[in-house]
Amino acid sequence: MNNLLKGLIIVIFSTLFGSCSSHQGIESVTADEFENALYDGHVQLLDVRSAEEYAQGHIANAENIDVQQPDFIEKAQAKLDHTNPVYVYCRSGKRSMLAAQKLAKAGFKVVNLRDGIVGWEDAGKPVLP
Repeated sequence: MNNLLKGLIIVIFSTLFGSCSSHQGIESVTADEFENALYDGHVQLLDVRSAEEYAQGHIANAENIDVQQPDFIEKAQAKLDHTNPVYVYCRSGKRSMLAAQKLAKAGFKVVNLRDGIVGWEDAGKPVLP
C-alpha cells in the first residue's frame, strides 16, 4: 500500500473515531469542568433528552428541550440568550453533541458534557428527581 493511501486511511479513521473533546469548535468537558462552569451564573443549562428522561432525573436548574423534536431550534431560540453560553447534556453525550452542533450553527456558544448525565452521576454529582 502506498504512503498516500495509508495517510488517507489514517485521516479518515482519525476523523471518524478520534477524540470528541472538540467538534467543530464545540468544547466537550468533564463533569467537574461542567459543574464548575455552572457556578458562573451566566451559563444556560440545557437537558436535550426527552421529557420522560428529564422527569426521571436531571441536573438542577436545567431547561429541557428534546433535541429529537423537529422544533428543537425554534424552542431553543425562544428560551435561550445568545449572549451567554449554553451548556448541554443528554444521557451519554451523543445527542447533546448533535444539539450542540445545531445550536452552534444557530449562533450560540455551546459546551457539551462529555459523558452526559451518566458520567455526571458516575462522578458523584447531584441529580434532582
